Amino acid sequence: MAKKTPVSTSTSEQRREDAAAWSPLARYASEFFGTFLLVLGGVGTALFAANVPSATDNQQGVGYLGVALAFGLTLVAGISAVGHISGGHFNPAVTLGLLAAGRTDARHVAGYIVSQVVGGLVATSIIAAVLSGKPGAFAAAQEGGFASNGYGDSSPSGFGLGSVFLTEAVLTGVFIAVILSITAKQEYQAVAPLGIGLTLTLIHLVSIPVSNTSVNPARSIATAVYGGATPLAQLWVFIVAPILGGVVAGLVVRVAGRKRLTS
Repeated sequence: MAKKTPVSTSTSEQRREDAAAWSPLARYASEFFGTFLLVLGGVGTALFAANVPSATDNQQGVGYLGVALAFGLTLVAGISAVGHISGGHFNPAVTLGLLAAGRTDARHVAGYIVSQVVGGLVATSIIAAVLSGKPGAFAAAQEGGFASNGYGDSSPSGFGLGSVFLTEAVLTGVFIAVILSITAKQEYQAVAPLGIGLTLTLIHLVSIPVSNTSVNPARSIATAVYGGATPLAQLWVFIVAPILGGVVAGLVVRVAGRKRLTS
C-alpha cells in the first residue's frame, strides 16, 4: 500500500520551509489570505476592468483574456507569498483533491475550507462596498450576476447544465492533476507557482464562455451571495462539480502513482 505523504512535505515550499513548524492558525490565515487575494483580483478584474467604458464600447477593457490572467496571476502571487505555510490551496476542491491523493492532513481540511470560504466572502464584500461608492454601480453588477457562475441563461454563451457540469468537473480534475504533479518534484520548486497559475489562466480561457469559470467552490459562493436569486439557486453545481472532479483526480493520481514492487 502506498505510503501517505504528510502535510509537512506535501509541496516543495513546505519541504523547504519545514511546514510542520507552522501552527494551525498560521495555516488557516494563509488560506484566508490566498483565497481573499484570488477572489479580489479575479472577480475585481471581471467587475471593474473587463468592460470599460461599457460592454458595447470596450476600448479600454481587458476582456476574457484579462480576467483569465487576473485569476492566474493572483494565484501565482498567493502561492509565492504563503504557499510555504499552508501549501497554497485557496480552493476547497484543491484541498479535498489533495486529501484524496493522500497529500494533505485530514485534521486541517475543515479549517482550510472555512478559511477559504470566509476569505472569498470578505473579498466580494469589499468589492461590493467599492461598487456602492458609484451611483447605480452595485445594482448594475448585481443585475449582471456579480461575476457569478451559471448555466442556461446565466451561462455567458448559453450552455446548459450538462455541459457546464462536465466542463467544471473535468477542468478541476485537470487542475488538481497538474498541482499534484508539479508539487511532487523538487526540481520544479522554483516554477511551481507559475506553472499552477498559468494552468488556472488556461482553464479560464477555455471555460469563461461556458460557465464563467468556477473550478473553485469558494469563489462561486463568494460571488453568488451578491449575485441574487439565480446564482444562489445554481450554486450547487459549482460546489458539487469541482469537488467531484478534484476528488476523482486525486484518487486517480494516488492509484496511478503507486510504485510497483519487484522482487
